[in-house]
Amino acid sequence: MSDHTLTGDIQRHAGFPSQILKNQREILVYLPPGYRRATRSRYPVLYLHDGQNVFDVATAFGGVEWRVDETAQELIKKRLIEPLIIVAVASMGDDRIHEYAPTKGRLSLDGDSAPRSRGLLRKYGQFLVEELKPFIDRTYRTRPEKEFTGVGGSSLGGLASLVLGLWFPTTFTRIAALSPSVWWDNGVVYQIADEITEPPPSLRIWLDTGTHEEGWERVGHLRDQLVAKGWRLHGDLQYLEVYGGQHTEEAWATRFEAVLRFLFPFSPGVSPSQTPIIVRHDIVASDPILKILARKRARAHRPPLTPVT
Repeated sequence: MSDHTLTGDIQRHAGFPSQILKNQREILVYLPPGYRRATRSRYPVLYLHDGQNVFDVATAFGGVEWRVDETAQELIKKRLIEPLIIVAVASMGDDRIHEYAPTKGRLSLDGDSAPRSRGLLRKYGQFLVEELKPFIDRTYRTRPEKEFTGVGGSSLGGLASLVLGLWFPTTFTRIAALSPSVWWDNGVVYQIADEITEPPPSLRIWLDTGTHEEGWERVGHLRDQLVAKGWRLHGDLQYLEVYGGQHTEEAWATRFEAVLRFLFPFSPGVSPSQTPIIVRHDIVASDPILKILARKRARAHRPPLTPVT
């Protein structure tokens, strides 16, 4: 087993119970540098799914963590992001796909014989909003308002984060959707987005994909749909296509610095809605091939929906 790689002040809440979901899970809470000394300061909060992958190589899938703790430590110390609390919410093994799924979609493309998900995302969202967030707000010095609360994840967790932002806009307004599983249930996220008449106030979205992910073009279609609904590209919507990016923990770890810098920029005395967007584009290749692929995607119809995890 690998050694633990937790960095900074991280608190563990083992066996955190949920009456809504009838289960319990581990919660890890990262506290920013200076938290213990600045006893009157309060902090925004980012909730991350698949919490076992977020901070610690010893628990991460495939032994590859996102290094969110190390990344946040460095960015906060350099004043590149505002100090924040990060809550890593562990997923529930075989129940993960049920809790992160917004609908009762089939678990594979084997036709009508394929089993269905239980589609528990709304209940999972209620767990975050009604059980976990109140506990975090009571236990730590948070800024509990929606303007200072975010949620994020990758793959099916990325899809879940985006949908939770649309379903619970009075709780979450800073959304990180890395490589979201747009394929889920024949692209039901397009339908969910269609139901939005206009962007909820203050809802900022990070959306990305890698060009070596199967069906990566679908995320671009989702971007176009959000723009058509009123989100401002490079304003309250940041979209990146990472040339050569794959559907892996390592890929998501590589671009999480840019995620934090977009969602939690350091700018004293300025609200997030007024803060100019600062994103490191040096982690995203500007290869001419990428531009060609993007043009092809814009001309194409939506590609077939094939699961990619």
